[in-house]
Amino acid sequence: MSLVLCRVDDRLVHGQVVIGWGRPLGATEVILVDDAVAESAWEQDLYRMATPAGLEVRFATTAAAVAELPAWQGGSDRTILLTGDLATMAALRDAHPGIVTRINLGGIHHRSGRDELLRYLYLDEAEVALVRRLAADGAEILAQDLPTTRAVGPDALL
Repeated sequence: MSLVLCRVDDRLVHGQVVIGWGRPLGATEVILVDDAVAESAWEQDLYRMATPAGLEVRFATTAAAVAELPAWQGGSDRTILLTGDLATMAALRDAHPGIVTRINLGGIHHRSGRDELLRYLYLDEAEVALVRRLAADGAEILAQDLPTTRAVGPDALL
Protein backbone atom coordinates (compact mmCIF):
# COMPACT_ATOMS: atom_id res chain seq x y z
CA MET A 1 0.00 0.00 0.00
CA SER A 2 1.04 3.50 -0.50
CA LEU A 3 0.20 5.72 2.44
CA VAL A 4 -1.46 8.79 0.97
CA LEU A 5 -2.44 10.30 4.35
CA CYS A 6 -1.60 9.69 8.01
CA ARG A 7 -4.44 11.44 9.86
CA VAL A 8 -5.40 11.97 13.48
CA ASP A 9 -9.15 12.49 13.80
CA ASP A 10 -11.06 11.63 16.96
CA ARG A 11 -14.27 11.09 14.97
CA LEU A 12 -12.51 8.26 13.12
CA VAL A 13 -14.32 7.22 9.91
CA HIS A 14 -16.70 9.96 8.75
CA GLY A 15 -17.45 12.13 5.72
CA GLN A 16 -14.39 14.40 5.92
CA VAL A 17 -12.12 11.38 5.87
CA VAL A 18 -13.80 9.18 3.27
CA ILE A 19 -15.20 11.86 0.95
CA GLY A 20 -13.24 15.03 1.72
CA TRP A 21 -9.82 13.35 1.72
CA GLY A 22 -10.46 9.92 0.23
CA ARG A 23 -11.77 11.05 -3.13
CA PRO A 24 -9.18 13.74 -3.94
CA LEU A 25 -6.35 11.41 -2.87
CA GLY A 26 -7.77 8.45 -4.80
CA ALA A 27 -7.80 6.36 -1.62
CA THR A 28 -8.88 2.75 -1.96
CA GLU A 29 -8.44 1.80 1.67
CA VAL A 30 -8.64 3.21 5.19
CA ILE A 31 -6.80 1.44 7.98
CA LEU A 32 -8.20 2.51 11.33
CA VAL A 33 -5.72 1.93 14.14
CA ASP A 34 -7.60 1.85 17.43
CA ASP A 35 -7.24 -0.85 20.06
CA ALA A 36 -10.86 -0.72 21.25
CA VAL A 37 -12.41 -0.64 17.76
CA ALA A 38 -10.14 -3.48 16.60
CA GLU A 39 -11.73 -5.65 19.30
CA SER A 40 -15.37 -4.62 18.66
CA ALA A 41 -17.20 -6.22 15.74
CA TRP A 42 -20.19 -3.96 16.43
CA GLU A 43 -18.13 -0.75 16.09
CA GLN A 44 -16.40 -2.09 13.00
CA ASP A 45 -19.78 -2.69 11.37
CA LEU A 46 -20.78 0.91 12.12
CA TYR A 47 -17.62 2.28 10.49
CA ARG A 48 -18.05 0.01 7.47
CA MET A 49 -21.54 1.48 6.97
CA ALA A 50 -19.98 4.98 6.82
CA THR A 51 -17.63 3.94 4.03
CA PRO A 52 -18.72 4.33 0.40
CA ALA A 53 -18.44 1.56 -2.15
CA GLY A 54 -14.95 1.23 -3.54
CA LEU A 55 -13.25 2.20 -0.28
CA GLU A 56 -12.29 -0.67 2.00
CA VAL A 57 -11.92 -0.10 5.73
CA ARG A 58 -9.67 -2.32 7.83
CA PHE A 59 -9.04 -2.32 11.57
CA ALA A 60 -5.85 -2.89 13.54
CA THR A 61 -4.56 -2.61 17.06
CA THR A 62 -1.56 -0.37 17.63
CA ALA A 63 0.70 -3.41 18.08
CA ALA A 64 -0.57 -5.02 14.87
CA ALA A 65 -0.13 -1.76 12.96
CA VAL A 66 3.45 -1.40 14.18
CA ALA A 67 4.14 -4.94 12.93
CA GLU A 68 2.32 -4.53 9.60
CA LEU A 69 3.20 -0.97 8.57
CA PRO A 70 6.23 -1.90 6.45
CA ALA A 71 4.20 -4.49 4.52
CA TRP A 72 1.30 -2.09 4.10
CA GLN A 73 3.62 0.60 2.75
CA GLY A 74 4.86 -1.74 0.04
CA GLY A 75 1.42 -2.68 -1.32
CA SER A 76 -0.52 -1.23 -4.23
CA ASP A 77 -3.53 0.26 -2.41
CA ARG A 78 -3.74 4.02 -1.81
CA THR A 79 -4.26 4.03 1.92
CA ILE A 80 -5.32 6.47 4.58
CA LEU A 81 -3.81 5.55 7.95
CA LEU A 82 -6.21 6.86 10.59
CA THR A 83 -5.92 7.11 14.37
CA GLY A 84 -8.26 8.70 16.87
CA ASP A 85 -5.55 10.23 19.00
CA LEU A 86 -2.14 11.75 18.70
CA ALA A 87 -0.47 9.24 21.03
CA THR A 88 -1.34 6.33 18.74
CA MET A 89 -0.02 8.11 15.66
CA ALA A 90 3.14 9.03 17.60
CA ALA A 91 3.64 5.36 18.49
CA LEU A 92 3.42 4.45 14.80
CA ARG A 93 5.82 7.26 13.90
CA ASP A 94 8.26 6.24 16.65
CA ALA A 95 8.27 2.66 15.39
CA HIS A 96 8.59 3.62 11.70
CA PRO A 97 9.87 7.20 11.23
CA GLY A 98 10.71 6.44 7.60
CA ILE A 99 7.10 5.49 6.85
CA VAL A 100 5.06 7.90 8.99
CA THR A 101 6.79 11.05 7.81
CA ARG A 102 3.85 13.44 7.52
CA ILE A 103 1.04 13.68 10.09
CA ASN A 104 -2.26 15.44 9.43
CA LEU A 105 -4.06 16.79 12.50
CA GLY A 106 -7.55 16.79 11.13
CA GLY A 107 -9.90 16.78 14.07
CA ILE A 108 -9.01 16.70 17.73
CA HIS A 109 -11.99 18.22 19.46
CA HIS A 110 -12.77 19.94 22.72
CA ARG A 111 -12.61 18.19 26.05
CA SER A 112 -11.66 19.34 29.51
CA GLY A 113 -8.06 20.53 29.73
CA ARG A 114 -7.65 21.21 26.03
CA ASP A 115 -7.13 24.66 24.52
CA GLU A 116 -8.49 25.72 21.13
CA LEU A 117 -5.77 26.20 18.52
CA LEU A 118 -8.07 26.03 15.48
CA ARG A 119 -11.82 25.50 15.22
CA TYR A 120 -11.21 21.77 14.77
CA LEU A 121 -8.05 21.38 16.83
CA TYR A 122 -7.85 21.41 20.63
CA LEU A 123 -4.78 20.14 22.45
CA ASP A 124 -3.78 19.74 26.06
CA GLU A 125 -0.27 20.36 27.38
CA ALA A 126 0.84 16.76 26.86
CA GLU A 127 -0.42 16.78 23.26
CA VAL A 128 1.34 20.09 22.55
CA ALA A 129 4.56 18.58 23.92
CA LEU A 130 4.02 15.53 21.72
CA VAL A 131 3.55 17.69 18.60
CA ARG A 132 6.73 19.59 19.45
CA ARG A 133 8.66 16.34 19.96
CA LEU A 134 7.42 14.84 16.71
CA ALA A 135 8.30 18.00 14.78
CA ALA A 136 11.75 18.16 16.42
CA ASP A 137 12.27 14.52 15.42
CA GLY A 138 11.65 15.41 11.78
CA ALA A 139 7.96 14.60 11.29
CA GLU A 140 6.06 17.05 9.13
CA ILE A 141 3.04 18.07 11.21
CA LEU A 142 0.20 19.89 9.48
CA ALA A 143 -3.21 20.81 10.84
CA GLN A 144 -5.74 20.72 8.02
CA ASP A 145 -9.34 19.61 8.23
CA LEU A 146 -9.88 19.32 4.44
CA PRO A 147 -7.51 19.36 1.47
CA THR A 148 -9.15 22.59 0.25
CA THR A 149 -8.26 24.52 3.43
CA ARG A 150 -4.93 26.08 4.35
CA ALA A 151 -2.51 23.75 6.12
CA VAL A 152 -1.09 25.13 9.38
CA GLY A 153 2.29 23.99 10.66
CA PRO A 154 3.34 23.67 14.31
CA ASP A 155 5.18 27.00 14.37
CA ALA A 156 1.92 28.83 13.61
CA LEU A 157 -0.10 26.60 15.96
CA LEU A 158 1.95 26.51 19.13
